[in-house]
This record gives sequence, structure tokens and C-alpha cells, in this order.
Amino acid sequence: MALQEELESQGNWLFKYRSFLPLVILILAIPIYLRRDLHPEEYLFYREEYASFLIYFGLAVGLAGLIIRIYTVGHTPKNTSGRNTKEGQLADTLNTTGIYSVVRHPLYLGNFLMWLGPAILTGHLWFILSFILMYWVYYERIMFAEEQFLRKKFGDQYLEWSQQVPAFIPKWKGFKKSNLHFSWKKVLRKEKNGLFALFLIFCAFDICGVLIHNKPEINLFLASFTTFTGILYFVLKVLKRKTTLLNEVDR
Repeated sequence: MALQEELESQGNWLFKYRSFLPLVILILAIPIYLRRDLHPEEYLFYREEYASFLIYFGLAVGLAGLIIRIYTVGHTPKNTSGRNTKEGQLADTLNTTGIYSVVRHPLYLGNFLMWLGPAILTGHLWFILSFILMYWVYYERIMFAEEQFLRKKFGDQYLEWSQQVPAFIPKWKGFKKSNLHFSWKKVLRKEKNGLFALFLIFCAFDICGVLIHNKPEINLFLASFTTFTGILYFVLKVLKRKTTLLNEVDR
């Protein structure tokens, strides 16, 4: 098999199992995070007084990724922005305005920042760098396979757009306003779990630290927002399943 076809095949396979990458990150990150307080000398840039800063800085990075996803999803029509069926890829139109006028894969950029947040929480430089490398190798193949599909379907339109817009690092010059209004209904329907998952992960790390190291109390900020976003998630889940309040034509 030629390298081009092999990379495309790998990308399609990895996409099917993309949900496992976050699990691998968490499985590796938790023991590194727990070891941090016991052996801080092994962590080049970690100091105990920086612990709170790492929590809120990592959370801010993760929320930045979620905001990118929200902005992207809120301005896209139905049946675009990636492969959203079990059978394979799906794209009725090619998105070239809004955030797609500055970066070709905004959702993967958002995912990267959302998972970089928990990696930062460990305070371990080599783990953070390893995560970045793993994400690059993993998602580069997924992006390659997706672009092969778009190139075959949209031809010169895709080539012209891709020559002007970078794949992963945004190029803000040349931004074009989205052709569609922002849809909060679509965001609440599609991205309802992201906010809850982010706070849940950070809260879980904090609780593990309390249990293992006998710390005096949990972080009330994380616990409160995890509770609030968890309730919000289940309310939106019920609304999506039992009502049509979150439905919107062609979105």
C-alpha cells in the first residue's frame, strides 16, 4: 500500500477510536499528578506554591479549547465539520467562512487545548511534551484522511481554500465573517457534555489528591462548578431526547 493510502487508512481507523485518546491521557496523567506532591524534585518546573496556578491555568487552557469548539459548531450548517456517521465521512458543503477562514481544523484545535489543560495540571514538563507529540501523531493522520475526503468531493474549491488557510495554527489575517448566524440551540445540543467533562476531570484530579495525600479539603470552586455543569448536562440531555426545543432547521 502506498504511503498516501496507508496514512488515509490509518486516519480513518484512528477516527473510529478517537474517544480512547482522552482515556489514555487520563490513565497516564493521574499517577503523575499524584506523585507530584510526594516527589516534587522530579518535576523540573513545579513548586508547591504553584499548585493553584496550575489548576486555574490548565482550566483556562481547556476552556479556551471549548470556546473554539462552541464558536465553530455554532456557525456551521447541518452535515458538515467532520465525520459524524458510523459509515464514514459526511460533508454536504465546504465550510470556508468564520473560523474556517483562519484554520482548516478548528474542532481538532479545540480538542487539543481541552486535553492540554489536564496535561498541564500534572506539572510534569516531559509528560506535557509527550502529550503534544502523541496528539500530533494521532490527529495528523485523522486530519489527513479527512482532507483526502474533502479534496475528492470538492476538488478545486477545496484546493483553493486549503492553499490560503493553515491546517492547525490559525492565521488571523483574512478572516471572513460566517455566512450563518450563531446557533445556541445547536451548541447546546452538540456540545452539552464538554463543559461538564472538563470540570469533572479537574475535580476528579483534586479529589484523588485529597484522598491520597490526606489534604484538608477539596477545591470548592471545582466542586461547585462540577455540580452545576453536571445538572446542566442532564437537563439538556433530557430536553434533547424528550422535546424539540433544541432543534433548528438545517442546523
